[in-house]
Amino acid sequence: MYRYVICMVGVALLWSGTVSEIFAEDMKKEPPMATSTQSGIASQFIGTWKMVSVEERKPNGELVEPRYSARPSGYIMYDATGHVAVQIMKPGRPRFASDDAAQATAAEAKSAFDGYGAYFGTYEIHEAEGYVIHHVEGSVFPNYVGSDQKRGFEFSGDQLILKPPPRQVGGAQHTTRVTWQRVK
Repeated sequence: MYRYVICMVGVALLWSGTVSEIFAEDMKKEPPMATSTQSGIASQFIGTWKMVSVEERKPNGELVEPRYSARPSGYIMYDATGHVAVQIMKPGRPRFASDDAAQATAAEAKSAFDGYGAYFGTYEIHEAEGYVIHHVEGSVFPNYVGSDQKRGFEFSGDQLILKPPPRQVGGAQHTTRVTWQRVK
């Protein structure tokens, strides 16, 4: 685990040293635009949204305790160039014994990883079908990188509700609704 933490710190240092070069190269490219079958809905997505709640339910409607707790903290941001970034954190994560991340124990690193989710990439809206696709370019969960995360969506006033596809849990399909409040 120590090697893992050292590796992660090394990656962070390497990233911070080359970030300006990466962004400079990306600025030369034409950014993808959010697409929609009808232009009006794309503008409704644009902005910063604060997580309000996560509801996961069994087929019988029974509420299930979600991974990040019933009161997670997080933001999702959609911009006009077609980029999305999501960060979700379980509240009350224990602090490391040391302020130096390289000194984290295996248990501390596991707890930090288990209580945090984040990814970024681009998005496209399929208004007529009622879903948005997040094309993941980077993620704290390596298996998401290069994947397309499809979410049903609906708007209710200043709230955006995203609905990931049902997932299999012990032979039953659980449904999830993530509610986001527009930040003003």
